[in-house]
Amino acid sequence: MAISQRASNARVRTARARTALKWRFYPGDPMLYRKMPKTGDELSILGFGCMRLPQKDGRIDEARAVRQIRRAIDCGVNYVDTAWPYHGGESEPLLGRALAGGYRERVRLATKLPTWLVKSRADMDRFLDAQLRKLDTSRIDYYLVHSLNGGNWDTIAALGVADFLDRAQADGRIGNAGFSYHGIREDFARVVAAYPWRFCQIQYNYLDEELQAGTVGLRHAAAQGLGVIVMEPLRGGTLAASPQPPAIEALWRQATPRRTPAEWALRWVWNHPEVTSVLSGMNDESQLEENLRIAADARAGALTAAEVSLVTAVGRRYREIMKVGCTGCGYCQPCPSGVNIPGSFDAYNALHTFGKSAQEAGFQYVLRVSGMVSGSRAYASLCSQCRDCVEKCPQNLQIPDLLEQIAREFEGDTLNDIEAMARRLFHA
Repeated sequence: MAISQRASNARVRTARARTALKWRFYPGDPMLYRKMPKTGDELSILGFGCMRLPQKDGRIDEARAVRQIRRAIDCGVNYVDTAWPYHGGESEPLLGRALAGGYRERVRLATKLPTWLVKSRADMDRFLDAQLRKLDTSRIDYYLVHSLNGGNWDTIAALGVADFLDRAQADGRIGNAGFSYHGIREDFARVVAAYPWRFCQIQYNYLDEELQAGTVGLRHAAAQGLGVIVMEPLRGGTLAASPQPPAIEALWRQATPRRTPAEWALRWVWNHPEVTSVLSGMNDESQLEENLRIAADARAGALTAAEVSLVTAVGRRYREIMKVGCTGCGYCQPCPSGVNIPGSFDAYNALHTFGKSAQEAGFQYVLRVSGMVSGSRAYASLCSQCRDCVEKCPQNLQIPDLLEQIAREFEGDTLNDIEAMARRLFHA
């Protein structure tokens, strides 16, 4: 499709979307909205994340996924997020089909540039054009540079990503440029300052106030006028898991009113006025309905001081019972041997504290340390026992000894199989 035709189609879609937003969502729908600072878009506080769609026989259960996506949109969700690697490359085409029949005009559509696959400036256009075809659209409303940290930002910046984003916005293929972040807090501010972004996406929940961008990054982005999309508000579902660890359940029982763990976690994120929208990977109808109910009245600043204190106490207790008492502060980074220490600990805790299966935790470990996303191998077994990290750790953790245990746990006979599965997913 010629660029001029794409731009024309994009203008038509934009006009339709604005019209749809006027008549469809306001004021009676059971959903709250917050304004994207630099665009003026009113986004639903609940966004639909398409990384964990329902599956059947190892593939997306298309009929069920389409029903869930459309149900969410019918109830006022107007921000839908996907990415190139999700579901082995099948999430984007599925979403394109789900948004047929008038649903595309009712949402702001987000997807992401797979930075780890980009080797040249031309690759950026190639991926974006392929995504437009897969999503059956002429415009991506919110386009993110995927999974940035300080190192891979430097790499993709040198390849010309700023020029790519400028041109793609000018010709109408994308509406707004942003980035998702998985690096250390110290690099976040310089990525924010490196380009006139309109929004960013960060991992944020009551356990991760100090992890990655954290609360400091959330406030910094908002102060710079960026909209903030939050991912992992439930830490991949672990904060909503049933049953909860006994020590955690005992704290929740003290609460008045009584709420589910998922509701407490979501309301805690939405309590922050800096948050624009929260992504949830809703792959079960009961999850969807619960989240829609919560999103109907979860206003910023609505939690009482006592309720905030309770959630803080739950987060503190979780950290106390974790197999590794790592807060994710990142003071141990960068490791001279290249080990992703917080990422290794996170996977270990997923297995031993949050009840993830060995395969799920192993997959999480591989994604964090294999280099498929970050570009650099960061396995626990790379530890050279230099002990620099021990001196820096505020929690006084014996990090080399813990990394040795983690290497034994995750780098055994199943590692090659899990790596192969991850490679299929991220190189789709």
